[in-house]
Amino acid sequence: MEWSPSSVGAIRVMGLMSGTSFDGIDGAIAQVDESSGEIAVQCLAAHTYAYAPELRQRLLSLAEGCPHSLAEIADLDDGVAITFGQAARQLIQESGIVPDWLASHGQTVYHRPPGNQRFGYSVQLGRGAVLAQVAQVPTISNFRRGDLEVGGQGAPLVPLVDALLFAEPTEHRVCQNIGGISNLTYIPNSPRREGGYVLGFDNGPGNMLIDLAVQHFFQQPYDRDGAIARSGTAAPELIQAWLRQPFFCQAPPKSTGREAFGAHYFGERLAECQQRGLPPADVVATLTQFTVAAIADSYKQFLPHYPDRVLVSGGGSQNPTLMASLTTMLAPAHVASTDTLGVNPQFKEAIAFAVLGYLRLRQRCGNLPAVTGARRAALLGEIHYPLLPV
Repeated sequence: MEWSPSSVGAIRVMGLMSGTSFDGIDGAIAQVDESSGEIAVQCLAAHTYAYAPELRQRLLSLAEGCPHSLAEIADLDDGVAITFGQAARQLIQESGIVPDWLASHGQTVYHRPPGNQRFGYSVQLGRGAVLAQVAQVPTISNFRRGDLEVGGQGAPLVPLVDALLFAEPTEHRVCQNIGGISNLTYIPNSPRREGGYVLGFDNGPGNMLIDLAVQHFFQQPYDRDGAIARSGTAAPELIQAWLRQPFFCQAPPKSTGREAFGAHYFGERLAECQQRGLPPADVVATLTQFTVAAIADSYKQFLPHYPDRVLVSGGGSQNPTLMASLTTMLAPAHVASTDTLGVNPQFKEAIAFAVLGYLRLRQRCGNLPAVTGARRAALLGEIHYPLLPV
């Protein structure tokens, strides 16, 4: 039965998300209910599904700026949609839960913030019409376009959901996500409400540079448990020099991606490390500390009030070395995973897009102009229905 914006009661939305690390598709089925007067979210099932290695390499090549024909890009667009649809079907089969809707972020392969009096541009592969057909579930996709079309950066979009789920009248809070790119939501100690004085922006590189270094030196996908970084010694003089680069001094709103902090940027930083004779473990330690320092520096520069509590999500929350350094550098703020408040840090972004899908169905705006720089609030997401049973 089709669900309409005027329907009442809880609905189940599966959020689908793949970030700038390209390490897989996070799927989370969330039950979203507003009968109490506030949005309440319960995660019913969640799992991560890896990309096929060949598809992942093709996506990385495109995101790093390697030339591709329009035919190749179209093929990748369909390939991502089919893979997302297969992941949705697998989660439905494994959980036994059929969602009412899918809400898909897709896979970002290009992101250009607005500037010089031009609109921003952001490309997420995995078109909703194909995804809906493969999964046989109505689908909301292409969330970033609505914000871009009213002059926004198209990112970050999660801050509104963070404010709905994590606001606390007695604390200034920051939700700090550390994926391939790190980004934050600042939530002041004000009553829970949509909007308010919430801020959000990208801090800079998250796990991206660390992963590239570990892959380059150790042929491993990432620094498991932060063991390599823990065995090395960071070079603080390099970190301080890197923090003087323009992005880190730029005031919000701001967003970034693999275009700025991908393989080319890593190559430049690696050359500087090697000029100083740093061994591989020291390079990993330096890049790990750089991620932490960029986060801490952005708090001092751009937040109106230092947070009482920092809630960490994303892959970085699983790195004990990074988390220990973050705890030290952000003191006296209390640093902990979002898991302490009942939200799995690995799936917070997927859950957030499930909520953004819910807001779209309710005909409610999903962006925060104070965060993205948009001229006004806007509906986010395009709706697609499966055409024929498969």
